[in-house]
Amino acid sequence: MKSKRILTFLKDIAANNNRPWFAEHKDEFTACREDFEDGVTKLIHRLAAFDPEIAHLQVKDCVYRFYRDTRFSEDKSPYKRHFGAYICAKGKKSLRGGYYIHVEPGNCLLATGSYWLPTHILTSCRNEIMANIDEWRRIVENPSFVKLFGKPNEGAWEQTEKGFGLESLKSCPSGFPRDYEFIHYLRMKDYCCWRRMGEDFFEGDDWLQEAVKVFKVAKPMMDFMNSVIDDYE
Repeated sequence: MKSKRILTFLKDIAANNNRPWFAEHKDEFTACREDFEDGVTKLIHRLAAFDPEIAHLQVKDCVYRFYRDTRFSEDKSPYKRHFGAYICAKGKKSLRGGYYIHVEPGNCLLATGSYWLPTHILTSCRNEIMANIDEWRRIVENPSFVKLFGKPNEGAWEQTEKGFGLESLKSCPSGFPRDYEFIHYLRMKDYCCWRRMGEDFFEGDDWLQEAVKVFKVAKPMMDFMNSVIDDYE
């Protein structure tokens, strides 16, 4: 991937987020978009080697639109400031956990799992953790996982270089025992993990191997949750 070129374009669109400027630089956008999609296609093939559930996906199933939906937003900028792709067996609009890559100046990252789960699904996920706490702990407390992603909600999302969970309840979720030994896992409002990467991470093709290493470590946590989420989709 020619990430330096992509990041330069994204910095420019952040400073000139309007339709006339975009129209004048449409060819550059198209070139950057095609290069990003080529990288996503290569990543799908790499991931399918150990996760055959996503082998049927094409790049169009995974890459998000660059054009923003401004109908319900105070920010009326017509274009996003990043390129993103969500590689998920049931599509990028699914609640099911998947693999996400994000290219943005100062905020490149890899992420795995699910977020913004409805309350009834979160409740089922929490029940599943309680019912299989030993298995869950083997997954999220093993040294490789903790080294890459840390422990649940160790810091504010905007300020951390790695993380496990975006938000956490301040108290025990309704219907669960307050004195449960592992309540910190039940207080989580989402089950995803991520690592921020340097701006040079996506340059070339070497990043594919590194991304696969990160996603392989995260996959067991994602699979645990998908076993619950799949009952609702």
